[in-house]
Amino acid sequence: MKSKVDKKTFNPEQNFILSRKRVGYTSRKETPVEVYDALGFMSGLEIHQQLHTAQKLFCRCPAGIYQKEGQFDAELIRHMRPTMSELGEYDGTALMEFKTRKTIIYRIANDTACTYDVDDTPPFKLNPQALKIALEIALLLKTKIVGELHVTRKQYLDGSIPTGFQRTAIVGIEGQIPLKQKKVRVVQLSIEEDACREVSDIRHVRTYTTDRLGMPLIEAVTYPDMKTPDEVAEAAQYIRFLTRSTGKVRTGIGAAREDVNVSIAGGTRVEIKGVAHIRLIPELVHIEAFRQKSFLEIQSDLKNRWAGRKKWSLEHTILDDAMVRKAALLPHQPVGEKIGTVAVNLPKFRGILSFFTQPGRNFADEISDRLQVIACIAKPNMVHSEMGQTKARPPDFQAIGRLLQAGDEDAQIVFWGPEEDIPTALEAIEERCRMAFSGVPSETRKPLPDGTTVFERVLPGPDRMYPDTDSAPIPIGQHLIATVETLLPVPVDDRLAQMEEWGIPPDTFEYLLIDNLVPVIDRIVTSFDVDPTFVATLLAHRMKHLLGRHSPSCKMDVEKVVGLFGYAHEQGLHPEIVETMLPVIVEQSHMDPEAVLNHIGFSRCSREELLSRIAGLRKEFAGIRTSNGVEAEIRWIMGMLRQYALGNMALSELADAVRDRVEREGDAHE
Repeated sequence: MKSKVDKKTFNPEQNFILSRKRVGYTSRKETPVEVYDALGFMSGLEIHQQLHTAQKLFCRCPAGIYQKEGQFDAELIRHMRPTMSELGEYDGTALMEFKTRKTIIYRIANDTACTYDVDDTPPFKLNPQALKIALEIALLLKTKIVGELHVTRKQYLDGSIPTGFQRTAIVGIEGQIPLKQKKVRVVQLSIEEDACREVSDIRHVRTYTTDRLGMPLIEAVTYPDMKTPDEVAEAAQYIRFLTRSTGKVRTGIGAAREDVNVSIAGGTRVEIKGVAHIRLIPELVHIEAFRQKSFLEIQSDLKNRWAGRKKWSLEHTILDDAMVRKAALLPHQPVGEKIGTVAVNLPKFRGILSFFTQPGRNFADEISDRLQVIACIAKPNMVHSEMGQTKARPPDFQAIGRLLQAGDEDAQIVFWGPEEDIPTALEAIEERCRMAFSGVPSETRKPLPDGTTVFERVLPGPDRMYPDTDSAPIPIGQHLIATVETLLPVPVDDRLAQMEEWGIPPDTFEYLLIDNLVPVIDRIVTSFDVDPTFVATLLAHRMKHLLGRHSPSCKMDVEKVVGLFGYAHEQGLHPEIVETMLPVIVEQSHMDPEAVLNHIGFSRCSREELLSRIAGLRKEFAGIRTSNGVEAEIRWIMGMLRQYALGNMALSELADAVRDRVEREGDAHE
């Protein structure tokens, strides 16, 4: 069904609702799998994971030391300029960043950076420790290892790397990972240096710290084999489990980041950059699929209204103060800057600006985002003729339309900003509107917590890659590969099968795999003959809860837990005593197991002694209870004996003995 723009009855709010229905948008929970099939949904991943090394990748600076806010020894200022590729072409992303006219400030701490980081000296040899870890992960992904490592340069003009490029090298190609219902192909695994941490981005000044710069990363890239949002999250989670299984990657905020590529039939690849949490992925890719569907509908409308995209152009005029007041415009006025206010006419765009693109967002937001990113005009930066009744006194767009000699099917925008940014802003508006004639633009987008995204930059192309002439090729021989193969952990799918065979609760799987605790359970079960279900729930439920009371990021030395089980085994104690000892160890990690036992008041008690107390407790129960009931009596007796039984006798065995005695002898009140 085509929505028609009625010049007399057009209502922006109604147009937004009708266009949402036309696109077919529903919440993710209400969307069946068949809808993604109909859309032609495809998604792939680029997983970035920091490696746990002592030094950075191309220099000898320590890795993993972070600057505190406001603490730095020097500042370096740079202005980035694009360079041509070997084919004599400029990368689109580099050109876009150049338009922003950013001044880049680097805050440098002597402890975390050197002259390599600021491009004053050539790179050192690639960190061999990082290469071995990357090879280990490449082998776990079942990729074919390259015979020779070639370092290349990947151009970045956003200032995140002072050199203007990132050094990266492919380690393995053509691998795969198993999901529940399918296998996902892996394009490649690369090793590369991490970028700076952004401190702020205000107008034409962007500030970074260089502490994270140069830390070793791996980047795992998959084919677009995922056909539903849940499959994308499942694949990301599997790769997360796989890298954690090595025990050689960093954890915590920013240590792992996911870039998600999404496209639908008729659309194009859009990259959602830097997703911090895997749980956000399904909502993000669901909304992105329908955002692309919206642009295909917009493209259809524009082609029906305007035959030739190349002939389309906007018209604009600078508004004077009198016109701004007359039209009831209230431009944002940055302190100390001369602001210009510009009215823009968009021919045949009526109904497009208020067209649904994402929940709570429309096509006009796409333009506003680009004004902020490319022209560096902070929001709020514009109003438009399809805003609806969003103000007590809405702008007078009839007067603006007359000024621009607009037609009935035109739409108008009024934006404001520093006069020096107005030419870039006009160019950005016209460019985005022209893109609408082609459907879905290829771009990188920033994720927001609600699942929507905003424009970040033009999607990079192959023109930004070129060889690094400062780095010699590195041969990767069979001896090195064989050495790394001896270090490989048990594959993740084998660990999943092992946990299912043990019969441990599925709700423990994620925590155990993320913290790489399955090998710990294996050691305890094998060495001390402990029930795996007990160990798994102790770690994934009890220990997780205890640590969470301190801090969500609080960690514990699991060797201490292994030590508790070892001590209990050595002393002939039942392993259930570990559950009572664990809270003490979490609070006071310096205590040895014997001191912990004294702290909890443990005393040895034989099985015979415990069972002999049942008769006396039955008499006591009969005297203090007014209500009868076998189950109530059993629970009360177990409650009284539990503190004595822990470590001396299995609670399940004691419960069976109590039940047998009570049921055999009858109700204590009779």
